[in-house]
Amino acid sequence: MGDFAKAIKFVLANEGGISDEVHDSGGVTKFGISQKSYPDCDIENLTEEDAIEIYRQDFWLPYQDFDDRLATKVFDLSVNMGHKRAVQILQRALQCLGAKIVDDGVLGPLTKQVIELANVDLLLTAIKSEAAGVYRNLAATNSSQKKFLNGWLRRAYL
Repeated sequence: MGDFAKAIKFVLANEGGISDEVHDSGGVTKFGISQKSYPDCDIENLTEEDAIEIYRQDFWLPYQDFDDRLATKVFDLSVNMGHKRAVQILQRALQCLGAKIVDDGVLGPLTKQVIELANVDLLLTAIKSEAAGVYRNLAATNSSQKKFLNGWLRRAYL
């Protein structure tokens, strides 16, 4: 079972404070919560407690029943890349371990069943590799994103 307190500490350490990076497609972002994703939210005045509640409700719940380390990793990817892409990475990692599933980004019963059977250490290694590949591809296909690659790769392998 995942530990939200530990997972949110990990995410907030990666997300930091307020940012208005011109090449960040999310726009003004604070604690990783972007104006683009939450247009009705006053991002500049968002408190850490408000951000934590957004993360609990909108990001954590699908992963809360996973092994603690797995829940934290997929939660962090979901925050950084979105739920669908995070689940696709998880599914591709499962494929690397021999699972016969589709990488459709849906955390359905088959994906959950395969997760329960997987060796968590091997799965985490495969997830990190898959995430790094997604980040490298993003930087290679969009030159404005290259400046984020080193930070993304660091995050992928945490």
